Amino acid sequence: MSHDPRITLARPALAARSLEGVTAAAAYADPRPMTAVVPAAPLRAAPDADAEQVDQVLFGETFEVLEETQGFCWGQARRDGYVGYVARADLGALAPAPTHRVSAIRTYAFKEASIKSPALGPYSLGGLIAVEARDGRFVKVVNSGWFVEAHLSPIGVFEGDVVAVAERYLGAPYLWGGRESLGLDCSGLVQQALLACGRACPRDTDQQALMGRPAETLARGDLVFWRGHVAILLDDRRILHANAHHMAVAIEPLAEAVARIGATGTGQPTAYRRLV
Repeated sequence: MSHDPRITLARPALAARSLEGVTAAAAYADPRPMTAVVPAAPLRAAPDADAEQVDQVLFGETFEVLEETQGFCWGQARRDGYVGYVARADLGALAPAPTHRVSAIRTYAFKEASIKSPALGPYSLGGLIAVEARDGRFVKVVNSGWFVEAHLSPIGVFEGDVVAVAERYLGAPYLWGGRESLGLDCSGLVQQALLACGRACPRDTDQQALMGRPAETLARGDLVFWRGHVAILLDDRRILHANAHHMAVAIEPLAEAVARIGATGTGQPTAYRRLV
């Protein structure tokens, strides 16, 4: 049986015990859950700080570690299932279950319950927060400092408009493999907007192209896909997307994007999908 290596915690030498009898490997082991303790931990294709970043594990998210090697942990991001290597220094012991998520596009934590104390971060929309104490308008967070509670939302309280969330990233730099407000790629933008609205979303464009149903007409919130690229429709004429042409999250007319992207050799859109 063939398995997608991006989301299958298995190599010929080692695989997750849950895959025993499903995927061949020389040995099997139980993953050890750990928590990202930095604002955004790069998830890389190899155990090397210079290796390609294929995803990010945001603060508070769980990373299932199967093996440690060369200062990196090989495992699987629990939130989107992506497999790769995260620096051991970016991970800590499994934190308590999150009580909140970061709902501001980005925010700082402080070493004390005061905006005049040293700042930590910034932390990006979607980071998972476990509150352990309160002091006025501030909350103390496990593995970090004091956040202004107004920049957090309780777990289970979600945004209601995927497009409005995506628009908050307008102008953010393009970053391959990124999911944070300081830099993200096309599929990362779609994923972050959907997660903020309480909807699960895979990491890569080919996986996202399987969501929803074909869009017979174009409307706000539809997704348009090219080979290796995705954009969100603001309406039937304009798109919002993180792209390497603008090197940022930008708005442009759909017709202009179709012509420009087609001229690069990528071709015409492969699909228009409606998520609801």
